[in-house]
Amino acid sequence: MWINVLVGTALLLLGRKLFWLFVAGVGFMVAINLAPRFFEAQEEWVSLLIALGAGLIGALLAVFLQKLAVGLAGFLAGGYVLVNVLELLDFDLGTWETGLYIVGGIIGAGLVAGLFEWALIILSSLTGASMIGQALDLGRPMSVLLPMFAFIIGVVIQTSMKGDMRQRKSRREREREW
Repeated sequence: MWINVLVGTALLLLGRKLFWLFVAGVGFMVAINLAPRFFEAQEEWVSLLIALGAGLIGALLAVFLQKLAVGLAGFLAGGYVLVNVLELLDFDLGTWETGLYIVGGIIGAGLVAGLFEWALIILSSLTGASMIGQALDLGRPMSVLLPMFAFIIGVVIQTSMKGDMRQRKSRREREREW
């Protein structure tokens, strides 16, 4: 689905810079994957509408309740990424899927709490790369290689943007001293 590629690309490149986008994107991603399970007989546009609503709620939470929203997004992203990676590697999750999602979620929330900026970079890059790979469904081995390559690109771009922001801040501070 083209919207997954668009949201995935935004998360991949801007997840740390616009953390509300990360939270909104994760809300969208989780809802777009869960909506068909709960509303099986509905058309695709219903799932898209539910996902957009979840993304909007995520963005509003991120703006007004930053820490809670980012922790929740870290949990959801961590769970999604762990389950998605295990499925890509052809693990039969069976009845373990929910438990593994919770384990991945705890790891994701812990990363966000302890290493906020780096966690946002890593989780938004992983989530964006996973969404792109899942949406394009290119078959083996590209379904594994493309997300790995996209993840590396996302981390590199977001890390370089992080350095650029620090340089601009220090330049502004020097200008204020004058």
